[in-house]
Amino acid sequence: MTYVFLDIDGTLVDYDNSLPQSAIDAIKQAQANGHFVCTVTGRSKAEMYEEIVSIGFDGYIGANGNYVEVGDTVVRHKSIAPEDERKMVDWLHQEGLEFFLEANSGLYGSEHFEERGQSTMQAYAKQKGSQFGEHAVRQAFPLMKFGKALYRDDVNKISFILDDYADYERAVDIFSDFSVNTWGGVGETALFGDIALPNVDKRTGIQALLDYTGAVDAQTIAFGDAKVDIPMLEFADVGVAMGNGGPEIKAMADYVTADVLNDGLKKAFQHFYLI
Repeated sequence: MTYVFLDIDGTLVDYDNSLPQSAIDAIKQAQANGHFVCTVTGRSKAEMYEEIVSIGFDGYIGANGNYVEVGDTVVRHKSIAPEDERKMVDWLHQEGLEFFLEANSGLYGSEHFEERGQSTMQAYAKQKGSQFGEHAVRQAFPLMKFGKALYRDDVNKISFILDDYADYERAVDIFSDFSVNTWGGVGETALFGDIALPNVDKRTGIQALLDYTGAVDAQTIAFGDAKVDIPMLEFADVGVAMGNGGPEIKAMADYVTADVLNDGLKKAFQHFYLI
């Protein structure tokens, strides 16, 4: 049995959320051949839409490793302590930075995130080869909730819009005990910052899943397209970068497959005899 770990955005689906039928068929055939297939994503459960869940994955690693699930069993769930979450929300308000909270129960937008996020999400989509219209935030996050309490005890991580790169640098200084990163478009353009728990990433999520299943010596193969995926590609026996991926991940990958919409997953599954 091979354990197959799949990023979602830019790997399973493109940045318009288009899901190739060839990818679905390849996953199902690999599972029928006895392989374990698991998603490893920055998405919290609230963003695991039915089109993806209905594929029927064997496991789910979410929030970039904060949450690990095998079947119906929650193996690990680490959320930001309420007192720390409150400090983060207060700081973002103080700095005038719009943000959204990422929790398994939902995505929670700040007071003006939809308005302020319009131009940022359009820039994000354009750099990913997509296009969002006049309701860019709703297109990107169709189930995002607005007008809800922003002090919460179930937050996995917080993403915030960067008005300037210096906003990210200040966040790094203020929240030095946490993991503070940037994400964005092609070349990992810094459009957003995010704050998450330290010492948690996709690699540690995979390790927790393998420890739970007792498959620490299993053959592993990981697929991704962005810098955030590099730790899991380094950790896996085989690391595969998508053809639409960034230059950093392509440079370190063991194998580069085709783009998402050019049957990249299916071709790689065939290349490594998963199907």
